[in-house]
Amino acid sequence: MTRIRKGVITAAGRGTRLLPATRTVQKELFPLVDVDGRAKPIIQILVEELTTSGIEEICIVSNTANIEPMRRHFAEEPGAASISFAVQQTQEGYGHAVFQAREWVGGEPFVLTLGDHVYFSETEVRCTRQVMDAFEANGCCVSSVFAVAEASVTRYGIIAGLERGDGLFHIRAMAEKPTAAFAQSNLRTAGLPDGHYLSFFGIHAFTPAIFDCLAQLIETDQRERGEFQLTSAQELLFAKEDYLLNRVAGVRCDMGVPEGLIETQIALALRSPFAGAVRKMVK
Repeated sequence: MTRIRKGVITAAGRGTRLLPATRTVQKELFPLVDVDGRAKPIIQILVEELTTSGIEEICIVSNTANIEPMRRHFAEEPGAASISFAVQQTQEGYGHAVFQAREWVGGEPFVLTLGDHVYFSETEVRCTRQVMDAFEANGCCVSSVFAVAEASVTRYGIIAGLERGDGLFHIRAMAEKPTAAFAQSNLRTAGLPDGHYLSFFGIHAFTPAIFDCLAQLIETDQRERGEFQLTSAQELLFAKEDYLLNRVAGVRCDMGVPEGLIETQIALALRSPFAGAVRKMVK
């Protein structure tokens, strides 16, 4: 069994959907009150998601504006994992940001998570740990997925899966932000309710082969909407080696948009020592 020790968090976006606040504070440093009642920047909450799942070393892919504030934060708030940084110098997409961690990852498998998503498990096992367990049990890449309604497919990477049991699926096809018509014709997964599709949840367990796929895209300048997309590399990856999908028992909140920022804080607060006060307030 190959154990995952390393985790990568991408935190290189400019937070344009949270302007004007992100002119002053990068979104990854926005303070939220966590489930333990402490106010923390979002990046610390994400680091703790990984460390409590068993990750020992973490690389945060930053941008030129937020790297120094994050360095200062973690210098003063030491945790259970060793924290390193990589910098995306130019904004060329999510896949390009992930590629910046290639040298740090080396030849090991790793977990990848987004820097603006917070995950809430519906079991005693953390969402990240669920994906790591699936990887370690099967010895191949695993991406977490959840079901989304047809009206939302243009916002996400959508995957057609073939269920094999235990919440796991083989990949049949995938597309980044497809039209509803394309999803209806090409991306349906048997067993889901009508009008629902599998979408990426935001946690991946990869072998280093994902970097070879990203390198191929970058070297040949294969872009989607002007950027290097992770989903394009994932398409290359599942054509080369075993690759599973894991329907995680959990929910996610995207704090990278205003309504998601509100949702994230409410979800954290309702799991915190202040839950009673929050429930009274929202009645």
